[in-house]
Amino acid sequence: MRLDGALADDLSVVNGARVSFARRKAEMDDSDAGLIRFLMRDRHGTPFEHNAFRFHIRCPIFVAREWFRHRVGSFNEFSMRYARATDDFYIPEPEDVRSQVGRPGAYSFEPVADELAEATREELRAVYETAFATYERLVEQGVARELARAVLPVGAYTEFFWTVNARSLMNFVSLRAAETAQREIRRYAEAVESFLAERMPVTHEAFVANGRVAP
Repeated sequence: MRLDGALADDLSVVNGARVSFARRKAEMDDSDAGLIRFLMRDRHGTPFEHNAFRFHIRCPIFVAREWFRHRVGSFNEFSMRYARATDDFYIPEPEDVRSQVGRPGAYSFEPVADELAEATREELRAVYETAFATYERLVEQGVARELARAVLPVGAYTEFFWTVNARSLMNFVSLRAAETAQREIRRYAEAVESFLAERMPVTHEAFVANGRVAP
């Protein structure tokens, strides 16, 4: 994952709010930091929308499907209708192979024995190899890519551009970096948050102080 471009800073929040009084600031000062904290605390959200982050994401399809549920943003994804699929699939690290304990909505995850972890990784490799070999064979025989892709599992990698404002980015982080989020997407959310902290440090600090709830 990389930040492909950004038009985002804390001053965009300040000026988004102060335009209500026909005022504009060229530089941040302590009063502006206080304004951002007030806006975050009282959930005046629209001033946080006048900026943009553009990310280039590469992730497994099952992660992308969760990501695309965050609809306040723009997505353009790699198309296997137009381009040949790549032999690139997600294999979890041994420590990421886990069991689910409890009922839906109230479960936890526990590590599995080393032998089961490695067996799981080998099973995934075997499925991926078979699926991709089938895909290539179908394409070579003349089957359209848009149909042949149906054999590929959700562990295949995809890539997409995601353009989003800070308010929606914070909503994504609040949900997907939480302990209850799936481990794989949580790691991406943590990376996204690091870019927010770098580009908009006052906003990020207020976000964290506000319990990581988007305004």
